[in-house]
Amino acid sequence: MAPRTGVLGGSFNPIHYGHLLLADEVLEALALDRILFVPAGVPPHKSPALLAPAEDRFAMVKLAVAGRPRFEVSDIELRRAGPSYTVETVEALGIPRAQLFLIVGSETFLDLLSWREPRRIAELAQLAVVPRVGSAFDPDSAAARKVVREIGQEPLVVHATSLPISASELRRRVREGRSLAFRLPDAVIRHIEARGLYRA
Repeated sequence: MAPRTGVLGGSFNPIHYGHLLLADEVLEALALDRILFVPAGVPPHKSPALLAPAEDRFAMVKLAVAGRPRFEVSDIELRRAGPSYTVETVEALGIPRAQLFLIVGSETFLDLLSWREPRRIAELAQLAVVPRVGSAFDPDSAAARKVVREIGQEPLVVHATSLPISASELRRRVREGRSLAFRLPDAVIRHIEARGLYRA
């Protein structure tokens, strides 16, 4: 039987402790065997100008999860030309739906109908929605019920700790020459400094 796998995609620009804590808590809450981090090559909803090179973002995720055997990293989206579409990723993983959990934030879930083939995504994976702490996400709201009707799937809702860390704030701190300590792993900080990322 395939391992119970949680897929956590994102630009990881850069990865930080907020991502790692969320992954660990979802792993535990859903009794998963592993979390598969999937850095996006070219995220369709984000400006490429703001992104560190894909190879750097992949390297930073590898550094962040080193020594955590249940955390793995996939370059599946980095090897594919063009925008990174989730439906193509979950199809390519080839994991049975009963064992595949796609982890998304509540804002992302409510925006899911703007994604490519959202119903197909729901056919391939169980959605696990993590509401942002302090958000007003209501799975019974009209907006949420519309998504559920369209994709034909009731999502799992997982409440996880939300650290007050954002990648955009970390990039700003680099530009301003401020400390990144205690916000992301030291190995990732060293990579950012060695590669001169986010300075411009």
